[in-house]
Amino acid sequence: MPIPILMYHQIDRPAGRGSPFRYLTVDPANFHRQMKWLKRMGYAGLSMRDLQPYLAGQKTGKVVGITFDDGFRNVMTHALPVLDALGFTATNYFVSRQIGGSNIWDADVGVPHSPCMSRAEMLEWAASGHEVGAHTLDHVHLTEVGPDEARRQISDVRRELEDMLGSAVDAFCYPYGDFSREIRQMVEEAGYTTATTTQRGRATPQHDMLLLPRKIVRRTDGWLNVLRKSVTG
Repeated sequence: MPIPILMYHQIDRPAGRGSPFRYLTVDPANFHRQMKWLKRMGYAGLSMRDLQPYLAGQKTGKVVGITFDDGFRNVMTHALPVLDALGFTATNYFVSRQIGGSNIWDADVGVPHSPCMSRAEMLEWAASGHEVGAHTLDHVHLTEVGPDEARRQISDVRRELEDMLGSAVDAFCYPYGDFSREIRQMVEEAGYTTATTTQRGRATPQHDMLLLPRKIVRRTDGWLNVLRKSVTG
């Protein structure tokens, strides 16, 4: 059975009209409704770690993967209480060199400043049963840097996050959805068990577990749209 993996970024009040990538910020009340209706319809929201038996075809059920890119603090503030109240788990992909920092990778395109989680907040996220994933050291375009730098961004982020957590980091996400056959091979060599892209679609056991598709959730998506993303291809 195909499995949807939802892709979120920020959970906050969206910036003003005309702000770049405004569509990637989902209002907290909207997020709450989306999660509540998934629960009402019998779905379990799961982290990539908890989703793996379903992706491998070892388990079946009404499940949805829940992922957040970039490690924003507003996810901790607005999404974590909702997830915990519903018994859902989620994966947050962290940019290790900006833990306690901000989205400086967005500055050149005019995206408003937004703080990232601190190390203490990341540890609290993990202690609540959610997964810490890797999103490179610096949120780079992996196909636009040299192979040595790409390999460093992919492998060193895992070591840095594991040192902070004291536990394994097995999930990776390609910044900007940017990958190639060579980049995918580097992700495998670094030891990750899952990796998500920005390619659209639902995942099946036949998919490459290091090139998993997702369904983006936009600012304008209501709970009914999210349900549709979860039950249709």
